[in-house]
Amino acid sequence: MQPLIDNARTFGQRPEEFAKLADGQSPEVLFITCSDSRVVPALITGARPGQLFELRTAGNIVPPYVSAPPTGEAATIEYAVEVLGVQDIVVCGHSHCGAVGALVRGDDLDSVPAVRAWLAHAADEPPVTDTGDPTVARAVQHHVLAQLLRLRSYPCVEKRLADGRLRVRGWYYEVHTGAVREHRADTDSFEAL
Repeated sequence: MQPLIDNARTFGQRPEEFAKLADGQSPEVLFITCSDSRVVPALITGARPGQLFELRTAGNIVPPYVSAPPTGEAATIEYAVEVLGVQDIVVCGHSHCGAVGALVRGDDLDSVPAVRAWLAHAADEPPVTDTGDPTVARAVQHHVLAQLLRLRSYPCVEKRLADGRLRVRGWYYEVHTGAVREHRADTDSFEAL
């Protein structure tokens, strides 16, 4: 913790770098990814403050859209699309994902009931792959595509996709190599950016 505290102490000593951020934000991308500490959107993309609007959930799950009561995830997506006017939404899954791995392996989650209930929101069960593969790559990629389908059902996303003001993208990040792949509809595969 101490290195983080030390950096936080010196971080604000460059006010000229941050002054313009007080004028507001205008990110072009909503980046939906996992809460996993190894996945850092700004590092992956090279984004500076104000360039990405982020939504992080366990397993980068996009829950089903419900209007009442609204979820924090739905509010974040709606705000990004309707108020900020993002032009792209990226759903980024990652290798070695504990959430997807738990689904694939059928882990007993009785001791973590909130996690178990949250993972029930996965759009569909990832395909069973080699349960000994720690990357769970195929299952994570399938999971990303399922979340993209779920995202497309949100009214604000559906409307912006229809009028051409929004694009959705599926990414897969390898934590052990740093490689990023994007789903290509024409080949139905994840390929290097």
